[in-house]
Amino acid sequence: MGNTHYSSVAQKNTAPIYFILGMLLVPVMDGTAKYLVAEYPLAQVVWSRYFFHLLTLLPLFFIFRVKIRLIPERLNWQTARALFLLGDTALFFGALAFIPLTNGKAVFFVSPLIMTALAPFLLGEKVGWHRWGAVLVGFAGTLFILRPEADGEFLGYLLAFGSAAFYAIYLILTRKLTTSGSPLNTLLYTAIFGTVLMAFFLPFHWTTPDFHGFSLMVLTGLLGTLSHFFIIKAFETGDASSMAPFSYAEIISATLFGLIVFGHIPGPLTWIGISIVVASGLYVFKRERVVLKKI
Repeated sequence: MGNTHYSSVAQKNTAPIYFILGMLLVPVMDGTAKYLVAEYPLAQVVWSRYFFHLLTLLPLFFIFRVKIRLIPERLNWQTARALFLLGDTALFFGALAFIPLTNGKAVFFVSPLIMTALAPFLLGEKVGWHRWGAVLVGFAGTLFILRPEADGEFLGYLLAFGSAAFYAIYLILTRKLTTSGSPLNTLLYTAIFGTVLMAFFLPFHWTTPDFHGFSLMVLTGLLGTLSHFFIIKAFETGDASSMAPFSYAEIISATLFGLIVFGHIPGPLTWIGISIVVASGLYVFKRERVVLKKI
């Protein structure tokens, strides 16, 4: 009995580690995509992200001994969820063709705030004035980040904000589907959906990659698989509300990747905006936990 309790506690303590690892890998995937969209068509980069994600995802079914189900439960909702995630990916990869990775991630961090703002309309959840205040402050924080200085940057920020909105709806649909099948099968369906749908654009948007480009495309899919692998491991023993604050670990690897690969250093106003957006998001998570404890 004592050993079982100790094992359970140990697994809960490792959940944040797995989640942080997953969050640190996501910006590396996005940074790799930023490098690729400078050389290859956006549709091809998005397709490769899903295609190689699909190929590298399949071994996880054998590792976790999960039976593959090609037709998921609640197919309509799963399709809508996959569509919004695909839109999020395409918009964010497109944004990275115009703006620095760190700035794009900073704008993307408004997604939890957008989700909170949409929750009363799409989930029927009651949002108190504490969380509404945090949402408004968070959106105000983006004004410190949205300072286009070159041609095309405004479009880049607009695409990043659209990506955040798509991701927020994706999160809401994910919340609706928490009991529908295994996470791996959900990821599998998402990967198949993205691969098949983007394949229709390839005849019109294709540049034969060299070895370097092909390797980066494979890496993008692999990083997508690894990040989801760690996130799944985290959610096996940790609840979503306790993991949520660690999602901001993304800004660390986004900043480092942007500095090392692209030589971009965010300015003071950008950091002020990032701090405001992150603080607002964390406050929303805190208030959600307070509300849940009262129910």
